[in-house]
Amino acid sequence: MAEFTAKDIQKLRVDAGVGMMDAKKALADAEGDFDKAFELLRERGQASSAKRADREANEGTIGTYIHLQNGRPVMGVLVELACETDFVAKSEEFRQIADDIAMHVSWGNPSWVNRDEADPAEVAKERDLLARQALAEGKPEAVAEKIVDGRLNSWYMDRVLYDQKFVNAEKFDGTVGDLVSQLAAKMGENISVRRFARVAVGE
Repeated sequence: MAEFTAKDIQKLRVDAGVGMMDAKKALADAEGDFDKAFELLRERGQASSAKRADREANEGTIGTYIHLQNGRPVMGVLVELACETDFVAKSEEFRQIADDIAMHVSWGNPSWVNRDEADPAEVAKERDLLARQALAEGKPEAVAEKIVDGRLNSWYMDRVLYDQKFVNAEKFDGTVGDLVSQLAAKMGENISVRRFARVAVGE
């Protein structure tokens, strides 16, 4: 059986500018070989001829969202959405999606943009806690490990921006990571959320 991780799928999604399921299928078909999977996506016309993630994204825009309560601002979010060219950075769609992601951050309150940014100490602590919980439930060690992986994925979905389901399903039914990947594929550029900041009164 092909061996690859969620991190491999995420990287292929970003590099090739494809959706999660397309990336997962390509990796499965390529038996976990990343380069072969990328070439398969190219052959299928789903990826650009150059790896977008290898190109520098030094342009972009700042998405903003202000939440009002009784006419008073109580929360503000800034999101840096990076791209390669000034042309894309100035496009209305690009700027709108940056604002949409800022709105999502106000609701989702993520800790990190992607799993690579997650604090290793926090991840290790959570994994250890989940392992002890699974064993306390009387699960066999081999089964417990799979349960821990599943629950850790749920933990990531709560805290990682790219893993979170986009808040407005009517506008986009998928994760924030899928939304960014779809935009990158449409624009033909390396596009990513570089950072975000969320400030709320009383927090």
